[in-house]
Amino acid sequence: METDGFVRRRRMTAETTGNDPGVAGASAGAEVRWLGGRFWGVSESIVGSLTPRIGGETEIQTVDLIRSAQDAQSEDSEPDYEGLPQGASTSTHMLAGAVAGIMEHCLMFPIDCVKTRMQSLQPDPAAHYRNVMDALRRIVATEGIWRPLRGLNATAIGAGPAHALYFASYEKLKKTLSDVIHPGANSHLANGTAGCVATLLHDAVMNPAEVVKQRMQMYNSPYRGVLDCVRAVWQKEGPTAFYRSYTTQLTMNVPFQALHFMTYEYLQELLNPHRQYNPSSHMLSGALAGAIAAASTTPLDVCKTLLNTQESLALGSMSSGKGAHRHISGLAHAFRTVYRLGGLRGFFKGVQARVIYQMPSTAISWSVYEFFKYGLTKHQHNKRRTQQMEAEM
Repeated sequence: METDGFVRRRRMTAETTGNDPGVAGASAGAEVRWLGGRFWGVSESIVGSLTPRIGGETEIQTVDLIRSAQDAQSEDSEPDYEGLPQGASTSTHMLAGAVAGIMEHCLMFPIDCVKTRMQSLQPDPAAHYRNVMDALRRIVATEGIWRPLRGLNATAIGAGPAHALYFASYEKLKKTLSDVIHPGANSHLANGTAGCVATLLHDAVMNPAEVVKQRMQMYNSPYRGVLDCVRAVWQKEGPTAFYRSYTTQLTMNVPFQALHFMTYEYLQELLNPHRQYNPSSHMLSGALAGAIAAASTTPLDVCKTLLNTQESLALGSMSSGKGAHRHISGLAHAFRTVYRLGGLRGFFKGVQARVIYQMPSTAISWSVYEFFKYGLTKHQHNKRRTQQMEAEM
C-alpha cells in the first residue's frame, strides 16, 4: 500500500465524481510533504515498512486512475485523519510520546542549561549572564563547546519512558473523562484533569534524571559524568536526594500541565476545528501553550532548581551560629531561602530563559508527537486493510 510520504490526501474528492477537491486537504498535504522529507530520517527506523514515496501529482493521479473499482470503493470508505487518533493504540501513543520527549529535550538542552544557571541564587562572579545569548556565548568561550550539553545523556534516558507514560495516560484519560463529562465533544475540564494525572507518572520517572542533569549543568560542577554524579549523590545524600524536589516538581507541573493542555486544546479548537493533521497549528498551539504555562509557574521552577542543585553558595549564605545548613529540604524551606536571598525578584530569576526554552520545546513536542501518531496510526490502518483484502481474496 502506498502511503505517499505521510501525505493524507482526501481521496474521496479525487476519485468520486461530483465532489470538489478540498483546498484545506491540499494545503495540509503540502505541509506534511515539507515536514515528512525532514523528519523521515528519524522515523524510518521506527516505522519500518512505512517508507515514503517521492513523486509528483501527475504520477499520483495516474496511479489513482488505474485503480480497480473494488480498490476505489475501499478507498472511499477509508476514514479521514481526524478519525484516526481515536483509534490509535496505547503502544502508538507511547512510541510517539517517547520520540517526541527525547527530541524535545535534546534539541533544547543548551537553553535548558542556561536556564538552570540563570536561576542560581548566589552565582559565581564568572557565571553572571546578561541574557540567554550572552550566557551561551560565554559558556562556550570559557568552558568549551560541549559544556552546554553536559547531562544530556541522563535527560535522554529519562525522557523516553517519562513521555511515553505521559502521552499515553493523557490520551486515555482525556477520552474517558470527555465521554463522561461532555460526550461527543471536547471538555477543557477533562483535558486539564488528564494532564494533571499524566504529570504524576511523568515526574516519577523524570525527577532523578532532572537532579543529575541540573547538578551537571551548574557552573564548576564537580562531577566527571552521569555515573559519577549518581554515585556521589547516593553516597553523600542518600537515595531520597533524587526525589527531594518531587513534591515541588508536582506542585509546579500540575498547574503547568493543566494550563498547558487546556490552552493547547483550546487553540486547536480555534486553529484546527476539524482536528486534521496540521503541522502549523500543532506548532503554534504548542508554543503559545508552553509560553503561558512557563511564565505562570516560574517561581516554583526556581524553588525546584534550588532543591535539585543544593547550591553551595546559597547554603553558605544561610549559615547560622551553629554552622551552615546541610541541605535545603521541602518547598517551604526553598521558598524562604529564595525570598531571603533574592526577594520577590528572586522568584522570577531565569523567566526569560524559561519562556524561550518552553516555547520551542512544547512546539517541537506536539509537532513530533502528532506526526508520529498520525504516521503510525495510518500505517496500522493500512496494514489491517491489506490483511482484510488478502483474506477476502
